[in-house]
Amino acid sequence: MSRRGQLDVVVAGGGVVGAAAALVLAREGLQVALVEARRPAPWRRDDPDLRVYAFAPDNAALLDGLDAWTPVLAARAQPYRGMRVWDAGGGDPLVFDADALGQRQLGWIVENGLLVDVLWQRLAAAGVRMHCPARIASLQQEEGGVRVGLDDGSTLEARLAIAADGGASALREMAGIAAPRHAYGQQGVVAFVASEHAHQATCWQRFLPTGPVAFLPFATDDGDPRAGRLGSIVWTLPDAEATRLIDAAPEVFARALAQAFGGELGGFALQSPRVGFPLLRQLADDYVAGRVLLLGDAAHRVHPLAGQGVNLGLRDVAALQALVRQARANASDWASPARLARWARTRKSENAVNAHAFEAINRAYSNDALLPTLLRGHALGIAGKLPPLARALWRHAAGV
Repeated sequence: MSRRGQLDVVVAGGGVVGAAAALVLAREGLQVALVEARRPAPWRRDDPDLRVYAFAPDNAALLDGLDAWTPVLAARAQPYRGMRVWDAGGGDPLVFDADALGQRQLGWIVENGLLVDVLWQRLAAAGVRMHCPARIASLQQEEGGVRVGLDDGSTLEARLAIAADGGASALREMAGIAAPRHAYGQQGVVAFVASEHAHQATCWQRFLPTGPVAFLPFATDDGDPRAGRLGSIVWTLPDAEATRLIDAAPEVFARALAQAFGGELGGFALQSPRVGFPLLRQLADDYVAGRVLLLGDAAHRVHPLAGQGVNLGLRDVAALQALVRQARANASDWASPARLARWARTRKSENAVNAHAFEAINRAYSNDALLPTLLRGHALGIAGKLPPLARALWRHAAGV
């Protein structure tokens, strides 16, 4: 399949990872089409997106190379300079400090909707062919490429199809790639809250027997009385308890949240609706099948306790960009099966290690058994008192 007018890549899914992949590959000189069922709503300053990320420096650099990071910073991004992690069972906290690590900041708290909006604004100028609203309805694979049929009756031919259409990826299923799920029986409850005490540009996370609770500092406009106190929470809870607290009166929820943090940030006041989403591990058996390649949530979904979901997905994209550049530098075929297979093995291995590590941490800290309770808090404290270990942990999370 090398007919005239053929695309290099068709990307299914226009979220952060899919849009970034389409933009990266188009900037590398490939002919790219993006298929998305719904055009994303424009980002609005007065309507913060409940879905936020602790964005890592390596992915900020990736977006900077796409001329997409400066607009994000100009719109709304909260740099965080510290991280404080401690256990309800006792022991010293694990503390990361930007000054001690020689960094201006450890990362940024950024809204999903803002990232998507900024990326979409750059797709057309990069030459990405947009098919929206549209869905991929059929897939036919041949030795040299794919033919995908869209639900609007059109057909696209490309050397490669990329599934970046989320955990329930239709394209992944069409390619015959299994992605077993393991449900944790937990939900992540998210909301915006204002804390009584200043957040100090710090991410706070406390481990409880029911699961971790995290407070991520959030940027405010000049003159906002919540400046230095507004944050986004991600509270891991068993399903029944999550449902109860989502439905509870605001003051009941706020009291329970303050108790969950052990009074560290004082009291809280709700600033938004509360939403719960089910937590699960989902790892695809393969990242490539023929001429279909998986990125982001289509390939891997992990526990949110380390805030690494979108960071792992964008590292998939960065590795794909490196693959294309290396092939071009060697005057070889970027889409050769052997090259794609090497990319898939590397990304699958790294993401699987991360997914199971996050799960092991959650299992170790989300219980009230006597021995783990006696040991785990002290383990955090020991890590915090060993600067080389603390630096290594931060460098892994930051992708540097």
